[in-house]
Amino acid sequence: MTKFAWEGKNRGGGTVSGEMEAPGEPFVLAQLRREQIQPLKIRKKGADLGLRLPWKGDKKVGGKEMAIFTRQFATMIDAGLPLVQCLDILGLQQENPTFKKVILKIKEDVESGSTFADALSKHPKVFDSLFVNLVAAGEVGGMLDTILSRLADYIEKSMKLAKKIKGAMVYPSTILAVAVVVTIVLLVYVIPIFAKMFADFGQALPAPTQFVLAISDFTRKYFLLVIVVVFLAVAAFRWYYRQETGRRNVDRLLLRLPVVGSLLQRIAVARFSRTLGTMVSSGVPILESMDIVAKTAGNKIIEEAILKARMSISEGKTIAEPLADSKVFPPMVTQMVAVGEATGALDAMLTKIADFYDDEVDSAVEAMTALLEPMLMVFLGVVIGGLVIAMYLPVFKLAGAVGG
Repeated sequence: MTKFAWEGKNRGGGTVSGEMEAPGEPFVLAQLRREQIQPLKIRKKGADLGLRLPWKGDKKVGGKEMAIFTRQFATMIDAGLPLVQCLDILGLQQENPTFKKVILKIKEDVESGSTFADALSKHPKVFDSLFVNLVAAGEVGGMLDTILSRLADYIEKSMKLAKKIKGAMVYPSTILAVAVVVTIVLLVYVIPIFAKMFADFGQALPAPTQFVLAISDFTRKYFLLVIVVVFLAVAAFRWYYRQETGRRNVDRLLLRLPVVGSLLQRIAVARFSRTLGTMVSSGVPILESMDIVAKTAGNKIIEEAILKARMSISEGKTIAEPLADSKVFPPMVTQMVAVGEATGALDAMLTKIADFYDDEVDSAVEAMTALLEPMLMVFLGVVIGGLVIAMYLPVFKLAGAVGG
């Protein structure tokens, strides 16, 4: 049981407050409702000390929190609860303080006469244009519960896709990080010990050993300079990527890379199909949908291909033709889109494409992981093994001379 402090208004409009022990905020909320008290504020006792560290910003709203919020919202709307009451309940039970503040502010805007979509649009860092436009379509069409359910499905599937990619990168990233740390330790601390020992040999060292000793000497003397150069290189790359031309060039190169390019293409196709299919099935106008889908493409080359398709539609043409001309979307995708346009079942066809490419992403991730593992082993063997062998070559040479 946790102690909660609460504030609210009684039936007479007076402000009242108190404390209550409960397993969670929903229990406190329900108890206050039974006592005919309108809750204004509920918090864990002692949780808010009124302190804010100057370097600590607002907590971000994660995808999981957004999916749970959307799913619960859809269930409440479907059950017939009023919109304001849904926001009130979801806001008060939200543990993320940033999200809680946003939800309660949206509730206040809706109570003041704003539409739900307009209230959401005031918080673009939490609710993106996709979410806002789908909610607007749901309000106009009188099917907000259905739209929210589709949004929840979309968020959950997008999270699942992102989780697959991140999960596939954990192992190689860890191995590379360990390899870098081990290499630095060898160069800075271990190899200098060998260098002192070799100085007493009085013989010329093998070329590989001299090369490794030179690298070790450089690393120890200019280690901070190397760190600064790496930092500046990363900063320069990020600046270049933020430029229109830079992003286009980098994204084009990524799509042409073996294995990685194929994976990125499949991810982009899955995201494009899922997003556009969700928006079309929810009644969002196609031109507006294409604008939003382009912004969420994640790759400049694919974004430009989608915008060309949007222009084609605005001129009375089809979506499939410019997508095929871009050479970015596989022929199967453009053919299925063409069939969907011709039969009037574009949303259903896009959903099938998204499901298919979700499976394709799984296969590509597995293939990439299977390829990376032996490559990493070879890399570790060449780097770490090369350093060790280079250090022992003089010992072998000396032993051979003594034996001779």
